[in-house]
Order: sequence, then C-alpha cells, then structure tokens
Amino acid sequence: MCYFEQTLWSCGYWKWGNFRQQCNKEYRTGETCGLKLVYETNFIPSPCKICEQITKKDRRLRKMAEDIARWQREGNRMATIEKTQQDIAGVQGQIRELWRGHEEKQRSIC
Repeated sequence: MCYFEQTLWSCGYWKWGNFRQQCNKEYRTGETCGLKLVYETNFIPSPCKICEQITKKDRRLRKMAEDIARWQREGNRMATIEKTQQDIAGVQGQIRELWRGHEEKQRSIC
C-alpha cells in the first residue's frame, strides 16, 4: 500500500501522480508493492483535456449544422451537404469514444 499523489479535475476525471511514500510491506528501495493509496489530492478547478476536446468537437458540430442549414437555404450545394453530413457522423463517433473513456476513468478505482 504505497502512497501516490492524485490529480482531480472539476469534471471528476482523475489520474495518479508521483510516488510519495513507501509502505512497510515493500523492503526494496525504489520499488512499490502494487497497491496505491492517495497521499495527497491536487484539485484542479478547470476541466480536463478530454472535456476540452469534447467542447471543441461540439463547437465544430454546431458550426457544421449551421453550415448545412445555410446551404439548404441557398440551394445548389447537395454534394457539400452530403459530405458535411458524413463528417458530422464521424465527429459524433469521436465524441462518443471520448465520453466513454472519460466515464470509464471516473468510475475506475485505479
């Protein structure tokens, strides 16, 4: 049960930090026993990098949807609209993957 720092963001995402203290079960210098306990938690009030990526992709989705609406009003841009709709599907898949990884990390213990 060795002690490590922990970083916790406002969104609930966290990660292990640096090794801080060795427990009495491990006698070799510089080695850890494999069980991690929190020595100190560093709270970061801003969202994590994954949340920032999701926010950027959401803005991109909004922009693409606005473009499609504008092109439909203007007419004569069917190929561009179809390509942008395919791009939207790709970005939505990326957002789902980011959210899945984010939620898994929030629920995990180590």
